[in-house]
Amino acid sequence: MKRIGIIGAGRFGSSLAESLAEHGAEVLLIDQNREIIQELSEFVTRAVEGDVTNQRTLEDAGFQECDVVVVAIGNNLEGSIMATVNCKALGVPTVVAKANSDVHGKILQRVGADMVVYPNRDSSHRLARTLLSKGSVDLFEISDGLSVAEIDVPESLRNKSLAQAEARKHLGVTVLCVRRLAEDPTQPRTVIIPTADEIIQPDDKLLIFGTDKKIDALAQDT
Repeated sequence: MKRIGIIGAGRFGSSLAESLAEHGAEVLLIDQNREIIQELSEFVTRAVEGDVTNQRTLEDAGFQECDVVVVAIGNNLEGSIMATVNCKALGVPTVVAKANSDVHGKILQRVGADMVVYPNRDSSHRLARTLLSKGSVDLFEISDGLSVAEIDVPESLRNKSLAQAEARKHLGVTVLCVRRLAEDPTQPRTVIIPTADEIIQPDDKLLIFGTDKKIDALAQDT
């Protein structure tokens, strides 16, 4: 089970915390607002009131033990920068930071954020699915419940042709294209529009279309 920390319990952070908790994740939440922390304490594994820009406070709360930390305080530039720096200093493997502008996002990347999300572009539910996925999955929502996603090749498709796997029939998704490693690993992947006889290689990336439920299930198989 992934342990995910969330710094900041505003609208985005609160929604993300509830989404993650609903999917069974271990969620550690910190915010300076006592009322919000008390309200959300029943949904998450642990909710802490404290200064989110203080490294010692984050350490005492256990954020260094998280697999992923989401810095969800994009409305406070200085606070989000400090929280991001502190999380990287604590050795958190992956720090996802919320930004309110492209400039803000570039600054966060410069100080160590591994991934930057924008609340007007990245819904909390989509981010929750991405963080909980065992494999690599990048989702692009088309409409409610339907998405295009890029995923690692699941075990059920490795070294099989699309005809053998019958992905649409058995897995409920359509394989739109395959991105395959070039002979020279420094070059971009080659994009292939697969035929039914195309053999899917284990290190391919698949661009698929389907319902969020089917995509989530397939991503768990990688």
